[in-house]
Amino acid sequence: MATVLYITAHPRDDERSYSMSVGKEFVQAYRLAHPQDEVVHLDLYKMNIPQLDADVLDGWDKLRSGTSFEQLTLEEQTKIRRINELVDQFVAADKYIFATPIWNYSYPPVVKAYLDTICITGKTFKYHPDGSRTGLLGDKKAVHIQASGSVLSPGSNTINEGFEMGHRHLKVIMDFVGLTDFQGIFVEGTAEYPEQAAQFKEKAIQQAHKIAENF
Repeated sequence: MATVLYITAHPRDDERSYSMSVGKEFVQAYRLAHPQDEVVHLDLYKMNIPQLDADVLDGWDKLRSGTSFEQLTLEEQTKIRRINELVDQFVAADKYIFATPIWNYSYPPVVKAYLDTICITGKTFKYHPDGSRTGLLGDKKAVHIQASGSVLSPGSNTINEGFEMGHRHLKVIMDFVGLTDFQGIFVEGTAEYPEQAAQFKEKAIQQAHKIAENF
């Protein structure tokens, strides 16, 4: 049995969000094809995700210098403990489904905050004495469902393609942690071509069903 994290970042539900709607279709198709697997939904808007603030950075510095965890301040302990919970949950999973919108050419800030909590040395990547780095999650796979009002996807050759920083950044992070089996599903152009929005959504849903079967 595999554990799948379904990671969403939209304050609206699948009735009012293209990314959530296609994500729901992907999960339903996945469950039909892999009934033995467990899908865990992480709604980033409803989760406690610590920012990498002074408490976290100071606490990490103290731990590296030999201070015990119990000697950290209450704020440092609380935030670092929560980060450890999030990264351990991510490492323990086998597959990842991200569903995000594009806002101002990137995804919502809560996604970056979450990714900061799972990029932890010794857990998702490690450094070598020569300064090189190795990602530790090479045996896992991920898919990213991204919705955007304009056409931004890689290879679309549109005027806005070069501005896209959501899927592109997520791919960099997945590479960083060693995860190279990474696919994208794009429902895009829904604001730029509103009369075709339903067609764009249906095309993305069909792609989601196809990928979910073999994911």
